[in-house]
Amino acid sequence: MSRLLRLALTVSAISLFPAALATASAERLKVVATFSIIADLAANVGGDRIDLTTLVGPDGDAHVYEPRPADARAVAAAGVVLVNGLQFEGFLKRLVDASGTKASVVELTKGIEPLKNADKDPHDHAEGAEASSEHQHEADEAGHDHEAHAHGEGHGHHDHGAFDPHAWQSVHNAEVYVRNISDAFCAADAAGCDTYKANAQSYGAQLSTLDDEIKAAVAAIPQARRTIITSHDAFNYFEHEYGLKFLAPEGVSTESEASAADVAALIKQIREDKASAIFVENISNSRLVEQIASETGLKVGGELYSDALSGPDGPAPTYLEMMKHNIGTIQGAISGS
Repeated sequence: MSRLLRLALTVSAISLFPAALATASAERLKVVATFSIIADLAANVGGDRIDLTTLVGPDGDAHVYEPRPADARAVAAAGVVLVNGLQFEGFLKRLVDASGTKASVVELTKGIEPLKNADKDPHDHAEGAEASSEHQHEADEAGHDHEAHAHGEGHGHHDHGAFDPHAWQSVHNAEVYVRNISDAFCAADAAGCDTYKANAQSYGAQLSTLDDEIKAAVAAIPQARRTIITSHDAFNYFEHEYGLKFLAPEGVSTESEASAADVAALIKQIREDKASAIFVENISNSRLVEQIASETGLKVGGELYSDALSGPDGPAPTYLEMMKHNIGTIQGAISGS
């Protein structure tokens, strides 16, 4: 081969290389996840076939999040937007409207049995399950209309409404999230469907193992020592699924503030129920929990992760590690280890 021909081939290869990279990049499905827990589930299903953007990152509080211009650009460019639903993301409608996106906005709580905020009875799990099944259709409608009550004109605050949105705190519900993510990715990227389904099945096996581990850990805790205190009411699904009893001074949103009467009533209930431990959360101010600990004589047992993962160097950088960390921290505090 002549030197001239070799040179021509080399130049052609170099000129084509950026184009090839651009084509490969364009083939990846652009996905936006509203917060870090959903992003981790999506990454496990999508693998290297997706280009993932997370709006509310590690240790971020979606309850009070205000979108940035970069978020609107990411949503505008997305093929799929993954959201929790059940009015969790109060900022969502404004962001989607501002972006003008044509992406599919997929609510991952579709198919779960939602727990009603008003019906939560920590003394009767069966009643909560019955109520949640009865109101499934109402919850689905609430999900579609979740911004209708979420924002007043000009206001950034939102109300979660009738249903508790923290459904991922049950591993069984996380399995539903994963199936919904797989279906959404298959609908948007048919060529990758077999990969998404295989990834979802593999990850689902890990979730099933995790579910068994949590049940075994709770079973080892004496029944009389299963009442614990957290910052805000984010663990109702964990309670309903696994049998621990959670009390909290604040409601399902960190925007709500506990009144003095609420705190006094909680302290009375803590003493009556002989709570075993109290915990701070990674997204909440610890001062109120520390005040309650001081007045009840409980020792703060550590930090739980409720609405967000930790950073990569923290104890809960993935959903699997978050759930293991939480139950391990609870066990350790109750046992005194």
